[in-house]
Amino acid sequence: MKRTFLLLLWALALVAQAQYPAILTQRDQAKVVDELLEDRLRNVLPGLMRKEGIDMWVIISREYNEDPVIRTLLPATWFAARRTTMLIAFDRGPDRELEYLAVSRYDVGKMFKRAWNPDENPDQWGQLARIIEERNPKKIGINKAVHWGHADGLTSNDFDQMMKALNKKLHERVVSAEKLAVAWLETRTEREMAIYQQICRIAHEIIAEGFSDRVIQPGVTTTDDVVWWYREKIKELKLDTWFQPSVSIQRNEADAITAKRPQPLVIMPGDLLHVDFGITYLRLNTDTQQHAYVLRAGETDAPEYLRSAFRRGNQLQDILTNNFKEGVTGNKILAETRKTAIDNGITPSIYTHPIGFHGHAAGTTIGMWDMQGGVPGTGDHPMKLKTAYSIELNCSVYIVEWKKEIRIQLEEDGYFDESGFRYIDGRQTELILIPKPDKINKQKP
Repeated sequence: MKRTFLLLLWALALVAQAQYPAILTQRDQAKVVDELLEDRLRNVLPGLMRKEGIDMWVIISREYNEDPVIRTLLPATWFAARRTTMLIAFDRGPDRELEYLAVSRYDVGKMFKRAWNPDENPDQWGQLARIIEERNPKKIGINKAVHWGHADGLTSNDFDQMMKALNKKLHERVVSAEKLAVAWLETRTEREMAIYQQICRIAHEIIAEGFSDRVIQPGVTTTDDVVWWYREKIKELKLDTWFQPSVSIQRNEADAITAKRPQPLVIMPGDLLHVDFGITYLRLNTDTQQHAYVLRAGETDAPEYLRSAFRRGNQLQDILTNNFKEGVTGNKILAETRKTAIDNGITPSIYTHPIGFHGHAAGTTIGMWDMQGGVPGTGDHPMKLKTAYSIELNCSVYIVEWKKEIRIQLEEDGYFDESGFRYIDGRQTELILIPKPDKINKQKP
């Protein structure tokens, strides 16, 4: 296990040296995913279950209608549930490890052991009920939830089947595992965070390459050309993505004129570019938004008014992350951030979300673009330690030279623990320049 983990860190350390990021083979990726899962099941889930007072967690999922949680519990070589997959985590007491069972024909990975022989007893639901009754748990958690879709994966039919099979005396012990499921999904481990930095770095390097003259020829390349370059690069590097990238332009002309131009837009000198981009690797996701400026002839830097506007975006990021505190709700963080930003002359829009096993992950929600007064339910969730977030926001800045407002739209992945908040692989603090100034200098006689 240790050797595989060191192999991962070694391979990802080559990112800075290689022309393209170094990515583990599919086989080595699977080893790392399984090791991370075992670590989480042994060292994370027991404490979460005891904190939430649930001594049995039952996850049921059918093929092609998967519970969002189940993918995080399956081994790397399982891409989905099979037929009806039933997994059980049972707390046998504070001095013992959790018992992991699969009401299945076979073990599910290394941890969930087979607990059903269909040749002897074809009734899978009856076997599930028997296992529950034999262990006599005080609280039986199931994935039914009001606020988080991530924790609401038990279908109506499967719930009915379970309750029908279960002894009626146990019905009152069946409770929502919403808080447990959210805690499981949002909590990041030390090993995950050691890996996450390199994953974010890979994403940053792909963005930088796409926003360069290796990809963009001003006057020729369109925004869609860059979007599809990003998609092809993701596949070339054996990565995945959880959403379609987007590339957009703000330029020194009336927005109405820009909108009337043939779409997709051709990238031109003087354009302010924006990208929204994410990758999925080792079951962890990134979500990043950055800006680039296309230099005009004779320029070696972006105009000061654009650099100044960009600094406002960084300032808004700082105001937000300075408000991160354990136990404070996302809605309170949102309100305090907006007040401070407005007091400092910034026009903010904040829509920060957790990141991890899902792109828009479970956990503390800090605003949505259309809910700047607070988000019911998920915004009331208190911020926890050892959680990761996409710091997603924008600020509107009036550009006198362009006679209009522009939006600085930023998003960077960060982590919050006992030491405070930090960006997982840093953040953009200067506009990316196309082409890079050093290339311009080399071309001078």
